[in-house]
Amino acid sequence: MMLGHSWPQAMANAETVMAAAEIPAAPEAVFTALVTDDIERWWGSAETYRMTGWTADLRAGGRWSLTVKTADGSRLPASGRFLEIEVPRRIVQTRRYDWDHPTLGRHETTVAYLLEPTPAGTRLTICHGGFAGFPDAAAEHAEGWARVLGWLQRYLGERRRAA
Repeated sequence: MMLGHSWPQAMANAETVMAAAEIPAAPEAVFTALVTDDIERWWGSAETYRMTGWTADLRAGGRWSLTVKTADGSRLPASGRFLEIEVPRRIVQTRRYDWDHPTLGRHETTVAYLLEPTPAGTRLTICHGGFAGFPDAAAEHAEGWARVLGWLQRYLGERRRAA
C-alpha cells in the first residue's frame, strides 16, 4: 500500500486494519478533531450515521464514550479508554460497541492514531487491531476508515479555506 498519496487508503488482513491519508491541517487541529466534541461536526453523513454525545477524559486510563445515531434513527453506544495520549502526535485507545454489532459483537479492539507533520498538513495513519477471529469485521472497518478519513479531510479542508 502506498501511503504517499493524498486520498484515503485502507486495507485489512485477518487481524489489523491500516488506513492513512494526508489531512490539510496542522497536527494540533487533527488531534483536536479526533478527541474533542469536534467529532460530532465531521464524523458521519446524513446517509450513513452521525456521532453524538461525545465525552472524553483525555488522559491515559481516561474513558471516552459516544452514541452513533444511524440514518434510520437507531442509537448505538460505543466506548473505550485511552491507553496513550501524546499531544499532538499519538493517540491509542480501546474501542467497543456497547451493542451487538453484526460482524464484531461487543469485542474490544484497539485504535492507534499516528499524526506526522507534512508540508501539506498532517499524515494521519490509523492502525486498528484486535480483529483476530473477526475477518468480516476487519474488512468492513477498512472500508469505514477510508470513509472516515475522507470526512476528516473534507472538514479540515473546508475550515482551512474558510480561514
